[in-house]
Amino acid sequence: MYKTMKNIKPFGPSIGKTKVSKKFIKKLNSEFNNKFKNEFTDYSSKLASQIKNELKISNLFINKYLSKELKKNIFLFLRNEKIKNIKDIKILNLWVVRQFKNEYNPIHYHNGDLSGVGYIKLPKNMTSNKFLKNKKIKTNGTIDFINGQKNFLSQSIFNIVPKIGDLIIFPNYLMHTAYPFNVDGERRSFSFNVKILYKK
Repeated sequence: MYKTMKNIKPFGPSIGKTKVSKKFIKKLNSEFNNKFKNEFTDYSSKLASQIKNELKISNLFINKYLSKELKKNIFLFLRNEKIKNIKDIKILNLWVVRQFKNEYNPIHYHNGDLSGVGYIKLPKNMTSNKFLKNKKIKTNGTIDFINGQKNFLSQSIFNIVPKIGDLIIFPNYLMHTAYPFNVDGERRSFSFNVKILYKK
């Protein structure tokens, strides 16, 4: 059921990358669609984004449908980092981001100990740039993680081109940004923050 957790070390802090299950994606998309139609309360005013539609997911729904899979993946990430004596992982909050053409998330960081982002819907040809055809690096709709400064033999920016099902876990303090894209369609992701509780 659980995919392999790959811990990446592009610079100081580690980043974990894996996949969430199709069941997880279907359940979260269904919950978002239902809430958006019936009782949508915009969560974006509490966040850093320049995005209109963001929905906080209830703790009841998280605990019933998402918590087990998320915690399992977070445990795998921490195990790969040789972090021991973990008593529990507390999910502080989780929200869904509905991003459209020209919307973006500026450079920011999160609360808690660890944070994550997962991708549950992406527009076709999201990384293509209809204004600049010959660019080698395609950043449209991608996410950058930023740490330190560029120096000799030192990388400071790590770019990930998201795919549906990707789950990325990172330390809460790691600065990151989600770039805008200029094609039609929706880029739907979820973000979360967690607190790690240790055994005494």
